[in-house]
Amino acid sequence: MRLGLAKIIDCPGASVSFSCHVDLSDLRYGNCYPVTEPVEAAGTVRNTAGVLMMTGSVSTTIHGVCDRCAADFTKDVRFPIEVVLVTELANEENEDEWVFPLEGDSADLDDIVRTVFVLNMDSKLLCRPDCKGICCQCGKNLNDGSCGCQKEPDPRFAALKQLLK
Repeated sequence: MRLGLAKIIDCPGASVSFSCHVDLSDLRYGNCYPVTEPVEAAGTVRNTAGVLMMTGSVSTTIHGVCDRCAADFTKDVRFPIEVVLVTELANEENEDEWVFPLEGDSADLDDIVRTVFVLNMDSKLLCRPDCKGICCQCGKNLNDGSCGCQKEPDPRFAALKQLLK
């Protein structure tokens, strides 16, 4: 989707609001495709002293499998949009991921929303931040309580255990 910015490019102080839905169902994250619902994006592009600043937020619901406990989960996420739109990139080799070039007098919202979403995602999909994972001996989900397995002592300390006898 394109956002036309012709009326604010040469008008400092002017702004344009936007709202859109972007389909990111093809976005693979690890071994799953967690974005099954459209990603909603809304915000404003403001000409601040000749610089086009886009602010707003993207939000959706993630349906994934936890990387620690392997449980299915659903989580609402919301990420801020804070990017700069430029007519041309000064140095494409040292390109900033938060700077997007305009195509003519319009911005590509699909590209911006996809980039903002991917760069803000955590490196691992977790059902909750304090997920305890699963027991490496019996496979029980430790978020449901302890498993009762006896922890085997570290074999490197076997010599010290003999001193206690």
